[in-house]
Amino acid sequence: MTHSLAALATEQSDPRYSGIDTLPTEEIARLMNAADAAVPAAVGRAIPAISAAVDAIAARMAGGGRLLYVGAGTSGRLAVLDASECPPTFGTDPDLVQGIIAGGEAALVRSVEGAEDDAGAGAAVIGDKGAGPLDSVVGVSASGRAPYVVGAVEEARRRGALTVGLACNTGTPLALAAERAIEVVVGPEVVTGSTRLKAGTAQKLVLNMISTITMIRSGRTYGNFMVDVVASNSKLVDRAARIVSDITGAEVPDAREVLERAGRDVKTAVVMIERGVGAGDARALLAAHGDRLGPALRGA
Repeated sequence: MTHSLAALATEQSDPRYSGIDTLPTEEIARLMNAADAAVPAAVGRAIPAISAAVDAIAARMAGGGRLLYVGAGTSGRLAVLDASECPPTFGTDPDLVQGIIAGGEAALVRSVEGAEDDAGAGAAVIGDKGAGPLDSVVGVSASGRAPYVVGAVEEARRRGALTVGLACNTGTPLALAAERAIEVVVGPEVVTGSTRLKAGTAQKLVLNMISTITMIRSGRTYGNFMVDVVASNSKLVDRAARIVSDITGAEVPDAREVLERAGRDVKTAVVMIERGVGAGDARALLAAHGDRLGPALRGA
């Protein structure tokens, strides 16, 4: 098990970048771009572990559970970002997918010294959230050793929640604490130890997969359309109308008119057009099929 920070892959210094402060800007940018290009392959090697974790998360969510991300520093900010995008993209209740960062909301915009070292605080926040057997807790830490994150995952596992550890090193305390480990090894950073770079990119890609595929498994898409999008501004109303148009074949102005009668709910509008029913009947049909558009259209 890797305990020493200095021994971690994410903390090593890569000699290829030792003279970057003397290079022209374009050359530094090309070096960074080349380094970033290696990240998707590293994520690709972890896909079996990612897929298994997603299936387990989706199964618990289907039973009424929540998805809780826990992270510190950059990892925590990425976790909060991914969670905060779920309500507008997939129409979820804000409580369904939550992001928790060491140090609380203040840590989103500035470093909160010592917050990530407090394992007890990590455990306490899981208790405050009332995590239980239906929930899934994903700990996110580039090093895989942030005590706050490890403490949270240990407490979540003690409470019977599904636990997943996402790290950019192998054999870490986080991986050992979690039921399932996702290890995406991206190696040394262009700026030594700055894990907001390749490690941060890798974590964002994995979090994209976890939340998006979980939502797909939960019936919050139809094909590749985000049919639960919350049309809360003019751009999103336009997008929603185009989604209705693409699915049904209706002209966009007609789709927009039906969308408004459907209370700007894409799925209701699609059922109204496809089945020739009013908004109330469309909602009832969706409700009878678990609010899933595909079954509602096939089973009508």
